[in-house]
Amino acid sequence: MSNNYDVIIVGAGVGGMFVSYELTRLGSQKSVLVLEKGRGLKERLCPITEGVVKNCKQCEPCNIMNGFGGAGALSDGKYNITTEFGGDLHLYVGRDEALDLMEYVDDVLVSMGGGDAKLYSTANSGLKRVALQNNLHMLDAKVRHLGTDRNLKILAQIYDYISEKKHSEIKFGTEALGVEKTEGGFSVSTKEGDFTCKDLILAAGRSGSNWLSDVMSKFGVQQRSNRVDIGVRVELPAEIWEHITREVYESKIVYKTDKYNDMVRTFCMNPYGLVVAENTNGIITVNGHSYADPALRTGNTNFALLVSNKLTEPFKGSNEYGESIARLSNMLGGGVLLQRFGDLVKGRRSSARRMEKCFTTPTLSATPGDLSLVIPKRQLDNIIEMIYALDKIAPGTSNEDTLLYGVEVKFYNSEVNVDMNLETTVPGLYAIGDASGVTHSLSQAAASGVYVARRLAGAG
Repeated sequence: MSNNYDVIIVGAGVGGMFVSYELTRLGSQKSVLVLEKGRGLKERLCPITEGVVKNCKQCEPCNIMNGFGGAGALSDGKYNITTEFGGDLHLYVGRDEALDLMEYVDDVLVSMGGGDAKLYSTANSGLKRVALQNNLHMLDAKVRHLGTDRNLKILAQIYDYISEKKHSEIKFGTEALGVEKTEGGFSVSTKEGDFTCKDLILAAGRSGSNWLSDVMSKFGVQQRSNRVDIGVRVELPAEIWEHITREVYESKIVYKTDKYNDMVRTFCMNPYGLVVAENTNGIITVNGHSYADPALRTGNTNFALLVSNKLTEPFKGSNEYGESIARLSNMLGGGVLLQRFGDLVKGRRSSARRMEKCFTTPTLSATPGDLSLVIPKRQLDNIIEMIYALDKIAPGTSNEDTLLYGVEVKFYNSEVNVDMNLETTVPGLYAIGDASGVTHSLSQAAASGVYVARRLAGAG
């Protein structure tokens, strides 16, 4: 069997997945190989969610972060159609094109079983006016919430479509170790052997950001990065935010703090959802999910509060900075730390005894502790100020029994220098999705995959 292909895609997350899907739909005759170090959907079982263990065992590879569908597979399947956040794809392909691509991705998801998922919109919402009156800024977006359960079914449909057409060969459990330039294109080394191609698409996702950065450095491709978002995941009774989540489901709210003039934002809101732990490059951080099936919903809503940190020259280790804070949390709590908001503002740690008296029941088993020993003062001050600001539009947000999990860190890969085709300065080498630094969301990552596929197929 030949190991030579026209196109090799590294990573079967939504970016790589939609490259394969779109090439299949267009009837491209190019031979395509997808290399994915993770597992197929049915094998992506996490010991925590399966109830085998309470704390992360740092499985390699992590089934939450790797496998078909990438980190988005076991997320709550939230697709935001907007250019106001979620990445900078519009700076490369144009705003109208970026929105058209995201609308197309939404059409595909609906056709594959997402039609029952409501499409929310923050446009013309009275909530924007109320937010502005309280110095909070709600960003415009259309949001399709699939739910973790429905999301998995849709991904299975997409996988079956690609497989039945026999257009792309997908090798699971096959990690791309290195990339070399050849006379005719590229060679990708794996433990199963070397594979060659003319065009190479790197779609390694968040968990592959360090690997992709190393490849780009090797080929002399310029990268720019000094940003990392650090914060906590807030969990509280769903009723407190129900008047907002019922209307817009996920509200992206930005606040500029009075004390430092820093930007704090809400992120990944999960009405009636649950808090989960995730493993990024061996570091345990926190995230959130929610389900479409009412039987799987909880009584709580959770969302992240993130402080954007844009670090200036000569500092270059923004991800390392975020990782060091997360590692400190892991050191003190053996994983994720949990603290009541009331304990935080009173300057005391949350103990097991205090948690027994807490009216809000946590959905993630985490270690009670003191987040002030982990999160730098500036970021923590910003988060506290933001919670009090949100309390003005959702009274009860600043209740003593509001739970804070830490830390939540959003790592941004160095933004790879690509052109309007998302091709690097090395001809035939493309970088797409979140690992490229160009996109930061499911919608934009998927859209970037469609965009490159159409160019390779000559349909763009």
